[in-house]
Amino acid sequence: MRDEIDIAIIGSGAAGLAAGIFSAETRRDLTIVLFDGARTIGSKILVSGGGRCNVTNAYVQPSDFHAPQKVVARILQRFDEQATISWFQSLGVELKQEPGGKLFPQSNQAKTVLTALLQRSKELHVQILNQHRVQTISPEKNGFRIQSNQGTFISRMVILATGGQSLPKSGSDGQGWSMAKNLGHSVTRPYPALVPLVLNKAFIHSELSGVSHEVGLTTRVNQKMVDHRIGSLLWTHFGISGPVVLDASRFWVMANGQGKTVTLSLSCFPHQTKEEVGCWLSHVSREPGRKTVLSWLSHHLPDRVAEKLCSLSDKQWNCRNDQFPRVAMTPLNQLSQEKRAILVDVLTDLSLPVVGQRGWNFAEVTAGGIPLSEINPKTMMSRIIPSLYLIGEMLDSDGRIGGFNFQWAWTTGFIAGWSAALEVEKI
Repeated sequence: MRDEIDIAIIGSGAAGLAAGIFSAETRRDLTIVLFDGARTIGSKILVSGGGRCNVTNAYVQPSDFHAPQKVVARILQRFDEQATISWFQSLGVELKQEPGGKLFPQSNQAKTVLTALLQRSKELHVQILNQHRVQTISPEKNGFRIQSNQGTFISRMVILATGGQSLPKSGSDGQGWSMAKNLGHSVTRPYPALVPLVLNKAFIHSELSGVSHEVGLTTRVNQKMVDHRIGSLLWTHFGISGPVVLDASRFWVMANGQGKTVTLSLSCFPHQTKEEVGCWLSHVSREPGRKTVLSWLSHHLPDRVAEKLCSLSDKQWNCRNDQFPRVAMTPLNQLSQEKRAILVDVLTDLSLPVVGQRGWNFAEVTAGGIPLSEINPKTMMSRIIPSLYLIGEMLDSDGRIGGFNFQWAWTTGFIAGWSAALEVEKI
């Protein structure tokens, strides 16, 4: 390695590896070095998508991200999902599409993705220095002084790709933000996103652990609805998870962290309004026969969920000591209008007693970071420090579940790598 580096990339996760590859492909004559404090490279890639790595999505839109839409659109158009698919094909990684547009390697192994990225880096002579934890970055004339636990390095350009705070065991512990703040950048308060939620121990979740079904989730902050979405929920021993919960989690986590009053409610009939479910139940109750509430619910929901919803309705009906028939065994045609309304509330607007979230160790991404207003979306260069680039999860832009955050990594890595390689000529 020469004494002076042309492009130093701090962090060798998805965004950092992409930046290294694209800068080397743009200029083969440059010295490009990736620094990473971890012992092994790419651990976050290896654990993503259940160990399969959801590389991107077949349908990526700016609305899939929580960030200024016009800026996100400008960035995504530079290297979109089709470019990502073609790029991975060039690396020898064929992708397959699954429901929701999710794209995974055909091998079903995240290792396929990481191996391809590392192999291409090697072919391009991109140097990766693991166990080199960067501590400070200082601007100097015509470059930067990089101080790591292994020594001091001088680089003409720096790309910060250290990630946010999600999965800190992988190395993304927020250190990069400290370096960016020392260089004059601001950092929007970070929160765990795409994170499972914890429910009060007295609720029904532990008895439903392992059951998954489609629901609607509505988040209200200070009694105002801020998010509503439909998807698969997974009941767990600690609370709730699954795609719809992970996507909704950022709204609850951020509002709770800001001291606001936030509630999360569940509908087990997500494609119908409360009024429609009430009319439907009223119509069914007039049909001949003595079908019970439980038998009717069990035709539309998992048996265990139907049973627990009936038990929750029991509490609303004040069923004690068999003074009244239990909800589960009550014939539909014997439901009073009042009891039917209570049942409909439980089925369509059940308040979930969320008491917390599982934290950074279980969060898939970070909400918050360096505002997009502080970078040039055409190049990903800092508007504050020339020759400094910021990419990936460091930025205040988080996508929903389904491959969108990896797409953000590849896109911002491409733009910064390409731009930095061309900018080297000018300094």
